[in-house]
Amino acid sequence: MSVNQQAHTGPPYGQPQPGYQGYQQPAYGGQPLPGVPQSQYGAYNGPMPGYQQPVPPQGSLRAPPTSGAPPPASGASLPSGHLAYSQYGHGDVQNGIPASAAPMQRPPASQPFLPGSAPTPVSQTSTFQQYGPPPASVQQLSNHMAGMTIGSTTASAPPPAGLGYGPPTSVPPVSGSFSATGSGLYTPYTASQGPPPTSVSQGLPLAQPPFPGQPISTQRLPTQVSGFAPPPSSTGIGPSSYPPTTGAPRPPTMPGPPLPGQTVAGPPTSQPNHVSSPPPPSAMSGPHPGPPMSGLHGPPPPTHPPQPGYQMQQNGSFGQVRGPQPNYGGAYPGTPNYGTQPGAPPPPKRLDPDSIPSPQLNELPPQQKPRHRIDPDAIPSPIQVIEDDRSNRGSEPFVTGVRGQVPPLVTTNFLVKDQGNASPRYIRCTSYNIPCTSDMAKQSQVPLAAVIKPLATLPPEETLPYLVDHGESGPVRCNRCKAYMCPFMQFIEGGRRFQCCFCSCVTEVPPHYFQHLDHTGKRVDFYDRPELSLGSYEFLATVDYCKNNKFPSPPAFIFMIDVSYNAVKSGLVRLICEELKSLLDYLPREGNMEESAIRVGFVTYNKVLHFYNVKSSLAQPQMMVVSDVADMFVPLLDGFLVNMNESRTVIASLLDQIPEMFADTRETETVFAPVIQAGLEALKAAECAGKLFIFHTSLPIAEAPGKLKNRDDKKLINTDKEKTLFQPQTSFYNNLAKDCVAQGCCVDLFLFPNQYLDVATLGVVTYQTGGSIYKYAYFQLETDQDRFLNDLRRDVQKEVGFDAVMRVRTSTGIRATDFFGAFYMSNTTDVEMAGLDCDKTITVEFKHDDKLSEDSGALLQCALLYTSCAGQRRLRIHNLSLNCCTQLADLYRNCETDTLINYLAKYAYRGVLGSPVKTVRDALINQCAQILACYRKNCASPSSAGQLILPECMKLLPVYLNCVLKSDVLQPGPEVTTDDRAYIRQLVTSMDVAETNVFFYPRLLPLTKADVDSDSLPAAIRNSEERLSKGDIYLLENGLNIFVWVGVNVQQGLIQNLFGVSSFSQISNTLSTLPVLENPFSKKVRSIVDMLQVQRSRYMKLIIVKQEDKLEMLFKHFLVEDKSLSGGASYVDFLCHMHKEIRQLLS
Repeated sequence: MSVNQQAHTGPPYGQPQPGYQGYQQPAYGGQPLPGVPQSQYGAYNGPMPGYQQPVPPQGSLRAPPTSGAPPPASGASLPSGHLAYSQYGHGDVQNGIPASAAPMQRPPASQPFLPGSAPTPVSQTSTFQQYGPPPASVQQLSNHMAGMTIGSTTASAPPPAGLGYGPPTSVPPVSGSFSATGSGLYTPYTASQGPPPTSVSQGLPLAQPPFPGQPISTQRLPTQVSGFAPPPSSTGIGPSSYPPTTGAPRPPTMPGPPLPGQTVAGPPTSQPNHVSSPPPPSAMSGPHPGPPMSGLHGPPPPTHPPQPGYQMQQNGSFGQVRGPQPNYGGAYPGTPNYGTQPGAPPPPKRLDPDSIPSPQLNELPPQQKPRHRIDPDAIPSPIQVIEDDRSNRGSEPFVTGVRGQVPPLVTTNFLVKDQGNASPRYIRCTSYNIPCTSDMAKQSQVPLAAVIKPLATLPPEETLPYLVDHGESGPVRCNRCKAYMCPFMQFIEGGRRFQCCFCSCVTEVPPHYFQHLDHTGKRVDFYDRPELSLGSYEFLATVDYCKNNKFPSPPAFIFMIDVSYNAVKSGLVRLICEELKSLLDYLPREGNMEESAIRVGFVTYNKVLHFYNVKSSLAQPQMMVVSDVADMFVPLLDGFLVNMNESRTVIASLLDQIPEMFADTRETETVFAPVIQAGLEALKAAECAGKLFIFHTSLPIAEAPGKLKNRDDKKLINTDKEKTLFQPQTSFYNNLAKDCVAQGCCVDLFLFPNQYLDVATLGVVTYQTGGSIYKYAYFQLETDQDRFLNDLRRDVQKEVGFDAVMRVRTSTGIRATDFFGAFYMSNTTDVEMAGLDCDKTITVEFKHDDKLSEDSGALLQCALLYTSCAGQRRLRIHNLSLNCCTQLADLYRNCETDTLINYLAKYAYRGVLGSPVKTVRDALINQCAQILACYRKNCASPSSAGQLILPECMKLLPVYLNCVLKSDVLQPGPEVTTDDRAYIRQLVTSMDVAETNVFFYPRLLPLTKADVDSDSLPAAIRNSEERLSKGDIYLLENGLNIFVWVGVNVQQGLIQNLFGVSSFSQISNTLSTLPVLENPFSKKVRSIVDMLQVQRSRYMKLIIVKQEDKLEMLFKHFLVEDKSLSGGASYVDFLCHMHKEIRQLLS
């Protein structure tokens, strides 16, 4: 994190936000509170990897002297009675800056960094140290710091735009030291409570002149910044779960983070300890101009000369004073360089309460005492990690030639060069260095899993997998395990045989495949053969790989349209028919084909089914009705599935007639299972695979097989029977799905419900056949038409493989044991999918069945057999080699948190089918606590128990895990329907890593900061209400929705330019698209929206949210670092909870 820049006075924050209930707000309208020094910190807008702030003492607090009290940490407020656990250690700071997985970047202004003091013995007075900027290379930091060991990346990237931190100009000295009377501000915890939280607030200046050699006493300063709420992202632990400071009434739990300028209640003591802190930067992306005040606007605080830093020892005592470094603390012994002085070692990375400046205690009446809170800028920030990875790894291509390389994050744009391992676009792993033994794997609890997306779309500048044709003999395979030829096979005996890299069996090389070896033992045609030199490639399959030993026919698409009263009345039937007239010209085709080989057919239905003969020789389409839905058959063979070009005029005539034929229908009931049976029978009769596109509106209550009843019951939530809401209400659909998979009949379902539809049951066939579900609740033509049509176009046109079977082979020592995704399995090894498209992933978990060796590593080979859209049978092969380790530190250094979260979410979402939701949530928290406790115990350097120490590449695990725990499936708010939960559960199960990343931690962009002259996006900000400013417009996207949030004080000119109306009150929140206006701001925002739409697999619904409007509650649900209305914890609270869990495991 490069933090070596000159400090400058921090800018003022943006306007204060309205407070949350439950908190008293100190005056924040610009009237200074009496006696409160202003904070001199800059606005932090970016995420800081920093650490949290300490907790309030138990016992009486002694107020620090008022004069020159330390400025409140900007924005951090620690609730009282709340142990702050910093993400990093508690008690001592072993981490200065979190080394982030990506180095952190900062703007030029350097922020004084204040890692906390090393572990402090509980009986000394603590002084604060001021530290210099964090080291340039975060990596070094980490090792010294067990603290957070966050380190294996160097951080030299420039500060991301938009994450500005303004450092204080200098810290006012506190006059006098705190007395070490044992009435410490921080009381030691009792055993049951655990040590005080540690927190490092990064970048907080110290507020008190250090005293050389002074012992640290129990008196840790309460650190508090009341105005800043912690970033939310967390799962359910409210501040109240921490032991309260003695005697302090516990303040009400916060519904959300306190807003800037608002006080948070703190421990009562004889003096109120309270300073309100500066309002959060209102989402500005750079340092703000002017010193922020602590929540008040007023004259800037006096500046003082920088204080001398102290040298900290690891045991928490201070060494002699070094020469004063500007705004910097002294060096740590033996640590890498930090700070302005070249050569001063950085502090270890840990968090410590003692090192956070605390605001003054005596300014407000007791009832207004703030709660101590951890500085949200001081805990690991997803935005910072993403920015750092982009700047460090986005410019160089990722070359896959080396075993066990961890790829750049999914949020980074990078180019892949395949040199023997599959691209991360096809396979991502939770760890690229796996434990050699099962004992080690059990000890760490890190799941070993791969998220595989076999038909992933590549960017235009990357080469598609080559298609290799070995003629009638087919691909060369190992005799014993049947693995396919790949770059890791070892040729021996001059090239006449090869030894399998998976099972070690030796196989003869077929004569036609023989080639001589060069002096290194490689075949001389190594570079001419994709299967010997690349990680991903395709083989043309022979007839042996086909059903019934005959080559497949091209697939068919059948469009099945609900024509009941609701569908006709809403305009849906007409819309679908109009769209299909043009869309059928864009059916998928093989690269060089003139026209698509796919045939099409049409069915309409309500209580009965109508089949249409659209044979090209007919002048008009013919309709045949099947009313015996209990015994479904297809009334015609010839003329039902046709070539689009040949029957174009008949099809156009049919699509014109359907809306007219049913215009006056009164039929409200529908059937559903017979519709799927009809499509299945038609494909069987035509002897081909294919896809059904079903457009359905209501619960199928008409008398027919698969009839359902309304079983929606909100009373089951949070009971042991809640799991039944996610299970199908009848086994009928599971049996139907099995038949569909056997025929290669994939079902895509477009749902348009106005009430409960039972997605959990209707989605079974879609889910098990590898299809997709799209849901448009309360569909309205004017607002939902664009989204539906875009989804339909993409769904019809995207690359898809039919009748697919996937098998994952592994080298000796591990094997695939569990699978997650949209598919069917009839045995333990083969993943069967009637259809597999380019957006679907299959997640595979591996377990040890023997020891692995560090020398040979571990190999995976994913083989997918499928029929292309032209009817060609192919095998797509992806190979990946991983390292193996005997040291846990190597495992933790090579994990990928985004993939880990993808796996954990899928594991939990499957868990709700069989266990109560609470059990699933507790298991997730426990597993993550075990992962982090194992790291702490075995990999981090020894430090006090009060520290929260996280591995560098897992420092975002708590924030992301909290988002999963707070998601609608695991913790629904009152407005979330049962169907929504079932829908999201199925959707997430086949999402790739990039999709789960933005789904659980949405992207929040300040549109008003966008540069209208460049193509780039404005720098993202953290998902917390305190980051929003009333004068700005923000965009939030999560892969399903795009919200445009407009603050009440946005300038009239911006409103006019974006919405074409003259004032805030005239903005319509029913817009589903932004008006097309000829001005740079409108063009820029629309281009951002278009750019985001292209990146996602579904067309996102655009929702305009005006501040203080009723829709704002929905928007706030996505500000995942804050506390959620459904009871989910804020990020800070969850971090504290995780720390508590980890400490319990360690003790």
